[in-house]
Amino acid sequence: MIFALESSCDETAVAVFDPAKGFVTELVHSQITLHESYGGVVPDLASREHLAHFGPLVKRALTVVDAGAITKIAVTNGPGLAACLAMGVATAKSLGLAWGVPVIGVNHLRAHAFSTFIPLHTENPAAFEEEFAKLLPHLGLLVSGGNTILFSLDEARQIRLLATTMDDAAGEALDKGAKLLGLGYPGGPQVEKIALSGNVNAFEFPKAVAQRSSLEFSFSGLKTSLRYQLEKMQPEEIERRRADLCASYQNAVFNALVRKSKLALERGAYRSFGLSGGVANNKTLQAQLDSVARGQNISFLRALPRHTGDNAGMIAFAAWAERETGGVNETNYALEIAPSLPLALAVS
Repeated sequence: MIFALESSCDETAVAVFDPAKGFVTELVHSQITLHESYGGVVPDLASREHLAHFGPLVKRALTVVDAGAITKIAVTNGPGLAACLAMGVATAKSLGLAWGVPVIGVNHLRAHAFSTFIPLHTENPAAFEEEFAKLLPHLGLLVSGGNTILFSLDEARQIRLLATTMDDAAGEALDKGAKLLGLGYPGGPQVEKIALSGNVNAFEFPKAVAQRSSLEFSFSGLKTSLRYQLEKMQPEEIERRRADLCASYQNAVFNALVRKSKLALERGAYRSFGLSGGVANNKTLQAQLDSVARGQNISFLRALPRHTGDNAGMIAFAAWAERETGGVNETNYALEIAPSLPLALAVS
C-alpha cells in the first residue's frame, strides 16, 4: 500500500491507497477559513498549519491501516510554495526512515492529470489497466487557481504539454474577478453561485483568447475589462446587476477554455477528454466540456470533487499509475523540493 502526503499550498492531506482495492482512507485539513480574511494564501501561516496538522492526520490514518502494510511513501515535492512543500517532504522522509520504506516524490500537476482516471479504478480495480488503455491517447485540461494547461497523455503514459496561459490562470481570473465584484474568498465558487441567476449575454467581455490558431490562453485582458466596466457603474447598479456581471464574466472565461479544448481535440486523434483541477467543480464548465466531448464522440472524464483541490489521494494514485513512466522521483531520502516543477516538456 502507498501512504501519501500533500502540502503544496494550503491543504494538509494524507491518504492510503491499495492498488488492488482502492483508497483505504483520505484525510484533509483545510485552511480556507484561516486565509479568508487575507483574501489569499499567506505562505508563513500555511506552513505553520502543515507543521501542526501532519502529525494528527498521520495518527488518524494509522487507526485504519497498520504501518507494516505500507510499502512506499509518496509525497508532493513540487510545484508549490517552498515552505509548504518542505513540511510535507520532511514528514515523508521521517516516516520513511521510521517504517523502513522508500520515499518517492510526485509532481503535483501530473497527479492532477491522472486524477480523472481515479473513478475508473474505483469502479473496478482489477480491470483498470485494460479499461485505461482504451482511453488513450487522452487530452486533458487542468484548470485551477494557479494553472490552465492543455496536455496529452499517450499510450505509454507520457505527458506532453500542448498549451498553457501566457498570464493569469483561469481560476485566478475568476478569483480576481470575484474580488473586484466584492465577493468572498475563494472567489470562483462565489461567482458560479451568483452567475446561475444571471444573463451570460448582459455584458460583452473579451473572450480571453490569444491568437485564434494558437492553443495558448490569456486572461489578463478579461480582468482589466471587468475593472473598466465596474468603474463606469454606480455602486447600486453593480449590486443590482451583480448576477449578470458574474454570468457574463464567467462565460467569457469558459468560452476560451471550451474553444481551445475543441481546437486541440480537432488536431489530434484522442479517445478521451478529461477535466481536472479546482475549477473542474464548476457544473457549468462540466456541461460545456461534456458537450464538446460528445461532439467528438469520445469519453468525457472529470476528477471527483474530493480530488479536484489539493489532496493526497491523487498523489498516491499518481505514484502508482506512473510507476514505470519516469514521472515520479525515486531519489528516496535525498528527495528535494522543486517549487517550480513543470508538468512536462512542451511539444517541439
